[in-house]
Amino acid sequence: MGKSEGKIVILTGAGISAESGLGTFRDEGGLWAQHRIEDVATPEGFSRDPELVHRFYNARRAQAAEATPNAAHIALANLQQNWPGEVVIITQNVDCLHEKGGASKVLHMHGVLDGALCASCDHRWPAPDEMHPSDTCPACRATSTRPDIVWFGEMPYDMEEIYDHLGDATMFASIGTSGQVYPAAAFVQEARMAGAHTIELNLEPSAGASSFGERRLGPATQIVPAWTNELLSGA
Repeated sequence: MGKSEGKIVILTGAGISAESGLGTFRDEGGLWAQHRIEDVATPEGFSRDPELVHRFYNARRAQAAEATPNAAHIALANLQQNWPGEVVIITQNVDCLHEKGGASKVLHMHGVLDGALCASCDHRWPAPDEMHPSDTCPACRATSTRPDIVWFGEMPYDMEEIYDHLGDATMFASIGTSGQVYPAAAFVQEARMAGAHTIELNLEPSAGASSFGERRLGPATQIVPAWTNELLSGA
């Protein structure tokens, strides 16, 4: 793909933030290892024990607030700012490290830790450092506030816009994803059907690695800057 053309659509997952100290589902000893997904990442878990769920996300919010973007986040922001065409960043991550690294208009398909949502009226507002079941919605005053996070069993955000971008992509890159969570795991097929070149950048091959036309393995902080530098230099 020539330097002067092309729309690059990038999907990022937990692997890109791991080197900033934010653990993935599969890390031993991290926040996720202390809880069952069913208890802290489903609507049913929130209904059973909202106090537990709020404590879990309060801890994640504090952890993410202290994290700083790494070389991979900064490299993608640089690509977005300097690529002659369009660069769209879609993330499964609920941290805001892409934005901290300088990226703009990031599509957070799984929501954001620093957002609050009213389950009664769908009003959204910036989350405080700590949320509690007794919090009231600033719009309707209902005590039904929750993190603005897409839980398992819920529909991810911005899907119509994401599929439009995939249909226009000249290149699709998947960075730091497991390839096990749908619908994101099927984005590579959508991009391939649109004729895009597909590349996976990951620490190890994902569950869907065979669907990609190109693969680069290694730490995100090493392979992502190398890849973006190649693109920007016209390699």
